[in-house]
Amino acid sequence: MTVPAVSTFSFPTTIDFGVGAVAGLGDRLAGLGVSRPLVVTDGGLVEMAAFERVREALDAAGVSSPVFSGVEPNPTDANVSAGVEAFKGDACDGVVAVGGGSALDVGKTVRLKSTHDEPLIEFDDAKDGASRIRNEMPPMIAIPTTAGTGSEVARSAVITVAEAGRKVIIFSPYLIANVAVCDPALTVGLPPHLTASTGMDALSHNLEAVAATGYHPICEAIGLQGISLVAGHLRKAVTDGDDLMARHQMLMASMMGAIAFQKGLGAAHSLAHPLSTELGMQHGLANALVLPNVVRFNREAAGDAYARAAHYFGASTRRTGDDDVVEAFATAIEQLNADIGLPGSLSAAGVSRDDLPRLADLAFEDACHTLNPRPCNRDDLLALYEAACG
Repeated sequence: MTVPAVSTFSFPTTIDFGVGAVAGLGDRLAGLGVSRPLVVTDGGLVEMAAFERVREALDAAGVSSPVFSGVEPNPTDANVSAGVEAFKGDACDGVVAVGGGSALDVGKTVRLKSTHDEPLIEFDDAKDGASRIRNEMPPMIAIPTTAGTGSEVARSAVITVAEAGRKVIIFSPYLIANVAVCDPALTVGLPPHLTASTGMDALSHNLEAVAATGYHPICEAIGLQGISLVAGHLRKAVTDGDDLMARHQMLMASMMGAIAFQKGLGAAHSLAHPLSTELGMQHGLANALVLPNVVRFNREAAGDAYARAAHYFGASTRRTGDDDVVEAFATAIEQLNADIGLPGSLSAAGVSRDDLPRLADLAFEDACHTLNPRPCNRDDLLALYEAACG
């Protein structure tokens, strides 16, 4: 199968998708009236070929673009404050965010805070923060270099706020980037372990969206297609990082996950967030290690959804919602983790059981589990951590 050419579509973000899409960056900036964007990224990416290709596209268009590279792997409100200072100090009129979910989320919140004076905690979605967000932000173009978070099309940003001592979800349609430039070639240099963990982040987004409470059949359909792409292409993307078709399909799966999870997420994300904020674990890896047992926990409430997803993993669907099918699906996720080189448990990833009660407290404070198909309390979340430890 030939890798598709660059396509442009809207859903609702304007998206340029395909190998070579980054070459049109200058035209996109001109169309938005941006002449001096702040490039938001992380310090490691600025040394990589993907960032150089973005820089070449900006230079070819004659665009002056100062760079802010102070984004941490689990970004904080301090990163956002430093980015806002750079944005204002360099008299920028837009944002180009380049990188994984961390850089894209900081880019969104830099543009938010460039026009909103309230402390970042005031925009916490758990406190109806969206009502405080106005449609008064500078333009932004999002350029992903990983295939996991889908932040380039998401209407949310996740930032660790020191005052709250946890990750805060900021959610508003006004946060959506004006344009997403999705070039699979920019993900080719991603190491296998990051390809694996970010790919599992894409799976968790799609799967939790499909299973989340509420009525949104459009998101469910998108999520199921995203699951099928992960099942069919993640192993190849990890074992042969130069395979452009695998990279193309995983970048699409990532984007689909972020579109789908406007329906909601679930317990896996509530469990994963404290693993990142407290222990520094990569977010996709955290999701990968807790997801199988969350599937088992939800079997009675989401068996039908899991049976549909299980089809793409080769698990039997002879009886929709059958416990055997749900168990086979959870086992298939564990096998995928093993096949792509991820640890088999939280304990294998260095998590101590002594940390679990504190992590469970924080997981229960996280709002994602409120849309989990099976209601869960703090003790349920602790038991899920314990099960994930092996």
